[in-house]
Amino acid sequence: MRAVVQRVSSASVSVDGQVISQISRGLMVLVGIGRDDTESDVSILTNKILCLRVFSDPADSAKMWKTKDIDGDILCVSQFTLLAETRKGNKPDFHNAMPTEQSRELYATILEALRQAYGKSEKVQDGRFGAMMNVSLTNEGPVTFTLDSRKFEYTPEQGLGSTKNSKSQSKP
Repeated sequence: MRAVVQRVSSASVSVDGQVISQISRGLMVLVGIGRDDTESDVSILTNKILCLRVFSDPADSAKMWKTKDIDGDILCVSQFTLLAETRKGNKPDFHNAMPTEQSRELYATILEALRQAYGKSEKVQDGRFGAMMNVSLTNEGPVTFTLDSRKFEYTPEQGLGSTKNSKSQSKP
């Protein structure tokens, strides 16, 4: 399960020209659900979203607060395109994304988990699953993070430098 999390001063979602959700200061969260994601992934991602310390303490810039600490809002939008495979060719491959009906259920589980863990269900808003949505936001900072419940890490390819192995391989 993947998420793109942005610190925002405001965000909204519109469907067919009508605003269906809006928040003030908080987090905009785009969520992509993979075909093998489970409730364990929901738990990991929910915890990470709620525990991210991304808001500065006005009295001490070295101290960071969580969304709940500032009574901030969260706006979630389901976005299967986060699971696109784009390494080959120019046409994104969406085979890693969970099928629609299963994804709809797991996405509802994410929303419920966020609402329960936050303790204020009105603080967690969402878009409309499967709809063509227009998302507007004012990114604060800008501050943007990518999260992955499987702890995906980028690893440098050999020959591209920046690792101790590549230095030792370049010696005769």
